[in-house]
Amino acid sequence: MIRHTVVASLALGLSSVSAFAVGTWTRVTASAPNANAGVMLVLSDGSVICKTSAGGTDGIGNTWNKLTPNAQGSYIGGTWSTIAPMYDTRLYFSSQVLMDGRVYVAGGEYGTGGTAGEVYDPVANTWTRTPAPSARLSDANTEMLPDGRVLQALVAGTLKSTQIYNPLTNTYSTGPTCNGIHNESVWMKLADQSILFVDRGATTSDRYIPSRNVWMVDGPVPVALFDTYGLETGGAAMLPNGKAFFLGSTGGKTGLYTPSNSTTKAGVWSTGPAIPGSGGGPDAPLAMMSDGKVLCTVSPSPTSANHFPSPTSFYEYDYATNSFTQVNAPSGSTTLNTSTYVLNMVCLPDGKVLFSQQGSTVYYVYTPSGAPLAQGKPTITGLEQDGCGQFRLIGTQFNGISEGASYGDDWQMNTNFPIVRLTSGSNVY
Repeated sequence: MIRHTVVASLALGLSSVSAFAVGTWTRVTASAPNANAGVMLVLSDGSVICKTSAGGTDGIGNTWNKLTPNAQGSYIGGTWSTIAPMYDTRLYFSSQVLMDGRVYVAGGEYGTGGTAGEVYDPVANTWTRTPAPSARLSDANTEMLPDGRVLQALVAGTLKSTQIYNPLTNTYSTGPTCNGIHNESVWMKLADQSILFVDRGATTSDRYIPSRNVWMVDGPVPVALFDTYGLETGGAAMLPNGKAFFLGSTGGKTGLYTPSNSTTKAGVWSTGPAIPGSGGGPDAPLAMMSDGKVLCTVSPSPTSANHFPSPTSFYEYDYATNSFTQVNAPSGSTTLNTSTYVLNMVCLPDGKVLFSQQGSTVYYVYTPSGAPLAQGKPTITGLEQDGCGQFRLIGTQFNGISEGASYGDDWQMNTNFPIVRLTSGSNVY
């Protein structure tokens, strides 16, 4: 889908008082060195790398800024630096933090990397090219598999093909073919590690079963979650009640999915709560927060004249009441005068949400009003020493309830992996 990067700044203002218990926005004290250009990824050491528009010669950028929390673990008071540049420029591309802490990126709807991938080593601060995939990647979806490989969609041909990237051997292999079109869809990992998406422009769904390496036809979807103009949709999140929440792009539509917990039987879809004002979420970021609520971005529904309308409103979706509550924009005003697709979120290790806008060097942190859910906390059953300075932590629920934040097809910023936080007095390590 053709988009234009919006260069705009977030204006500071006074926050209005809400009668509901909602979270609060706080500006990151220091501005980033370069203007944001999309995805933010939490690394295994807790720092966050943020794609920027700097570097290269095409205005797309190959540079990432890194936000490191301060000694007290605060991202608001954190410091900025810049990591080594990528080989290629990329905008709207695949991304995953690998099990060994490296970062996989591939494709790009814009830039020089549309048919190429590379892997970042944060310890060595270097990038390594992957072999060329078999087809164009563009703004394709990806998901981590249980064995550490990456399931990579291909934006070519029938728009149903996939490849699997093996980071240990730096190779691609042919993946299973989807039943419906995966392009423009949002992929979401369920609790059983299967991967669910709604077929583009349709009311059918697909689910990938890792143990069988197949895409099965899943249940019918009772509402249209794609708009009919740009065929876009919003983010998705697993909820604490075991259901999945999908933000539609038009007419106030959302969907709820109840998993079957079976590798052969389909789950059950139902109509979700109506988005206020019959709004939509074309390429709209959301984040499942530590208190179980989902922070959502919403715009007016797309039209033939404007596939990505503005302004953007912000809501918290509460699964317990199945309802939305509006919250202020980061600037303190009711809305943000921009489209949803230029915005992004990532869930931080401290339970907060980092927010960015393309074209801006200003970042915000959203703090949820509620305490972290008890059911989302890990259960630690043991600690073993593996060697000098190395320990093995034993327990369950280290991957949390959901993958964290979600966007649509263009960005993946999953944070469903454990990070150990050590404290000594007021200092955090």
